Amino acid sequence: MEQVVLLNESGQAIGVTDKATVHHEDTPLHLAFSCYVFNDRGELLLTQRAHHKRTWPGVWTNTCCGHPAPGEPLPEAITRRLAEELGLSVHGLALALPRFRYRAVMPNGVVENEMCPVFVAFADGEPRPNSDEVADTHWTDWARFRDEVLAAETDVSPWCAQQVGELAGLGGDPAGWPVGSEAELPAAAR
Repeated sequence: MEQVVLLNESGQAIGVTDKATVHHEDTPLHLAFSCYVFNDRGELLLTQRAHHKRTWPGVWTNTCCGHPAPGEPLPEAITRRLAEELGLSVHGLALALPRFRYRAVMPNGVVENEMCPVFVAFADGEPRPNSDEVADTHWTDWARFRDEVLAAETDVSPWCAQQVGELAGLGGDPAGWPVGSEAELPAAAR
C-alpha cells in the first residue's frame, strides 16, 4: 500500500499514512513533488489527470506530480513516477523551487495540503501514458503556456498555476533556470 510522509509546519516528518486515505476535507500537511519536463524544442509536456482521481480529476497540469515513499529521495521518486505514469526516462533532473508549498480546496471540499518541491527535467522520447494516472498529454510552447497561465487564460490545476508564477521569475529559458538549494528543501526531503 502506497504511503505518504506527514509533515509538521517546519517540514519535518512526523509520521506516515496511507495515500488512499490522506486526501479529504481536513488533509494533513504532507510531502509531495512536481516535475516539469521539456523536450529539445523547449516545449513543456502537459498532462491531463485521469478522470477517476480523487483530487482534480480530468484537470490539465504540469508533467508529473506525486509523493515520495517514506525514506525515498525526491529524485528517485520523480524518476519512478515519470516511468510509471508516462513511460518516460529523463535527463538533467534539477531542483527549481525547493520551498514551494500550497493548499487548495476542490468544490466538493477535498483539500490538497503539501510541501511540494518543484523540479525540471528533459526528455528525448515521447510519452506513453498510463491510463490509470493520465488521461491525455500535450506538448506546448513554454512561453505561450506561461503567459496564458499568468493571464488566467487557461485552466490548470491550482498548484500548477502557482508554480508557473514562481517559475516565470527564474527566467525565460527552462534550460537556464538556476538550480535550487537542497538546503532549502523541507527537512523530510533532505
